[in-house]
This record gives sequence, structure tokens and C-alpha cells, in this order.
Amino acid sequence: MSETGPLMVGVSGLRGIVGKSLTPEVAARYAGAVGAFTSDWIEGKAAPRVVIGRDGRAGGEAVMAAVIAGLMGAGCRVIDAGVAMTPSMGVLVDSMGVDAGVQVTASHNPQEWNGLKVLIRDNKGVSACAPSAESAAEIVGRFKSGKIGLAGWDKLGTLEKDHRAAEKWHWKVALGALSDASMVDAVAKRKFRVALDCVGGSGGVFSPNFLKKALKCKVEVSGPYEDGMFTHVPEPTRENLAKFCKVVKKGKADVGFAQDPDADRLAIVDEKGRYIGEEYTLALAAEALLDGTKVRKRKGAKVDRVLVTNLSTSRMLEDVAARHGARVVRTAVGEANVVEAMKRLAKEGMDVVVGGEGNGGVIWPRVTYVRDSISAMGLVLNLMARRKMPLSEIVASMPSYAIEKRKVDLAKKEDAQPAVEKLAAAYASHRVDRQDGVRVDFEQGELAGKAWLHVRASNTEPIMRLIAEAPTVEGARGVLDEAAGVIG
Repeated sequence: MSETGPLMVGVSGLRGIVGKSLTPEVAARYAGAVGAFTSDWIEGKAAPRVVIGRDGRAGGEAVMAAVIAGLMGAGCRVIDAGVAMTPSMGVLVDSMGVDAGVQVTASHNPQEWNGLKVLIRDNKGVSACAPSAESAAEIVGRFKSGKIGLAGWDKLGTLEKDHRAAEKWHWKVALGALSDASMVDAVAKRKFRVALDCVGGSGGVFSPNFLKKALKCKVEVSGPYEDGMFTHVPEPTRENLAKFCKVVKKGKADVGFAQDPDADRLAIVDEKGRYIGEEYTLALAAEALLDGTKVRKRKGAKVDRVLVTNLSTSRMLEDVAARHGARVVRTAVGEANVVEAMKRLAKEGMDVVVGGEGNGGVIWPRVTYVRDSISAMGLVLNLMARRKMPLSEIVASMPSYAIEKRKVDLAKKEDAQPAVEKLAAAYASHRVDRQDGVRVDFEQGELAGKAWLHVRASNTEPIMRLIAEAPTVEGARGVLDEAAGVIG
């Protein structure tokens, strides 16, 4: 086997360039590792049931076929859900009562990439989410060692197709959550004009109909799902959405929503055609839930309302929480880490309102423990409906910060540790968090309570990331310059 080009294997699953680092053999072997892990996870009581979908990108059919072969070779009973969003797969695993889900996707990576995301239910059979770091490490270990445990001819897995399941169950669960929170009627009455950019990915299969039929919006779609070719560079950044911003303004839309190919992230454009970005997505969703729902009260439970996010997400979330008597719990970077904390806090009796990350990923546990752009759209539209204000005015009412990012090349991940130790010592008089590299929340000087610094080694690239946030761009750059001086 010849592997050329980058193959990224870790807590986020597997990603590679199709036909180079990601071959059918690689995809099948990784899927076999997932199948074998799932069989052990459920203690081998029955052949594992696994649902599989794909983000729709061209070439995905071949990768999916290899993944199905790998799962069946490990003895799994496979359900092919066709082109589906990653959050839909999370809903499917829970709603269909299967043991695991595999999404064939490279998320926001360019067209030539593809990969696999894995969703695992815990061994009590509830709440699908990305595997923990320990579980992911075990899957990777099996993949690299080849210890998959292939089934014999008489115990090979089976395959069935259900290409309507994703829309059926995601629609039912998402609409049910919005209805239970009394959010649907307010949105439906406004008949919002929504510009939607699906970038040619899986969001185009579900999102337009949901907005039109469930939430009664008037929708103009850019990049509907057709042939799997992306209509622009797929990551929903300011630069890549410049044309879409003009569509929003020209079409006089009330809001513009932009998804990535597997539709777990959402970027937002206001009615003036201005890119609001991804950092605001979680803050707006949290505002909608904290302002629009009552404090949950369970007998014998705490009523502490909690928002969960990672260390690299904007402190806007703290400002939103403070307005409503809630608090923020921060975790190491990674969706699995956020979800693990959400579940733990819920078991402790906390009212875990919402979680997510500053990349436009909103995790509303009422729908799924997976980042879900559909939940995020519904919550933002409800906030607009209840406030009866243009989105630009809602955003203007929120505290504004600037995030600046830099990176330093590393020979290996461990080379970041000396820099982390220097920063932790230099800023010991401030609030220091060491759970993922070092995060410093400034508690003295003119930036007290207004700025933070996070420095960590990347999990997916040989680089060290330096991220700072402050009220102004100049302030954030000043924090990074000072940190660079400390590191030397």
C-alpha cells in the first residue's frame, strides 16, 4: 500500500486526500477498527448496528462503499442513510437505537479531501456523541496495528438502505425541541426572508425544506446539493462568503445562514450583508435559550444554568451568561471534550442549557450532542422574532471583542511545552488554566476582565497555536506580542 500526502488520524477521526493518502484500503481498515471497537464496547452481546451517511462531496460514494465493506467485514449490521448532515447522524443514532454512526466527511476541508467522523453511544445506550479521547485512541490503535478482528464468512455483516431516515428523524426531533421551547409560532408568524448557503454539501438536502415548511421562512438557496461539487472554498469564513454577503443584501434577506459541507457549523450574515461570523453563532443561540426559556427545576436537582465551551472561544459567552444569572464552564479544545463536560454536569444536576465552540458549532442537547446548524438557525430566528429587531441591532447590543490568531511551526507536538511553561510562570498572578496548554484570563491592569490568551499545541498539525482576545484588534495583537516576548 502506498500512502502519499497527509493522513490526519486522531480524536477528530480520519481525514486524507482521496486517491492519495485516503485509499479504499485505508477507509475500509479504519471502518473495521470502528466496527471492532463498537463490538467490544457493547460487550459483543449482538452484532453492532451502525448507521452511515456522507456529506455529499464528489467521490464520496467510493469512500462510503469502502467504509461499508470495512464495517460489514467486522460483522456490523449497516444502515446506509445516504447523503446526510453530520448532526442528522447524531439524531439517527439516538432515534434509531443503533450502537454507532459513521459520517463520511472531511468537514470544511477542500474538495479533494474526505474522511470519517465517528459517533458512539455510551454503553448504557443513550446520547450519541464523538468518542472520548480514550475511545478515539483505542480506535486509532486498532487502525494502525491492524487488530480489527475480521468476521468469518458466516458472520459477515448485513446492509440495508434508508435514505429517508435522516430527514424524518432530524425534522421530528429538531421541530419538537423548538416547539417545546415555544419557539416555532413566533418564527412562523414573521415569515422571515432567509438567504441560505449550503456550499453544494449535505445541508442542501435538508435545510431549505426545514426552513420553508417547518419554520415558514422564504428561502433563497445558494449552493444547493446537486453533484457534490462545492460552489466556493467550503470553510464559512469572511473571505469565502464575500459573494454570499452580496446575495443577502441584494435579496433584502433578514438574515444569511452559511453552512459547511457536513452542516455542523454555521456562520451568519446580517441583513446589511455584513459577515457576523462564527463566534457570534454560539453567543446568539445561548442568548435565545437563556432569555426565552425558564429555569429547569427538578426535584432534588440544582438549578444552576450552565453554558459549556472550549478554552479558545470568545468571552462573549461569559457576558451573555452574566446577563441571565448563568455561568460558563470551559474545557479543552475539541467537540468530544465539550460534550463530555455537558454530560457530566447534567448528571450532577446542572441545567446544561447549550454547549458548543467558536467555530459556529452549537450543541443543543435537547436535539443531539453533536454540533447542529439546524438548531442554531432555529434559535437565532427565534431570538430575532422575540426581540422584533433586525439582526444587526441585536449584534450591536452585545459586547464586541477582537480575536487574533498566530501559529508557530513545530518539529513535534512536545516542543510546545517549554513555551507553555514559560507563559504559565510569567502570568501566575492572573487566572491560569492548564487543562489544554495554557489559558490566561487577565485580572490586573487595563485588560482586567476583558482579555485572554490561549497557547496550545495543535492536535492535527505540527504547530503551536497562539490565540488572544481583547476589546480591540490592537489590544489582542498587543497580548500576542507580549506572549511572543515571554516565549522568546
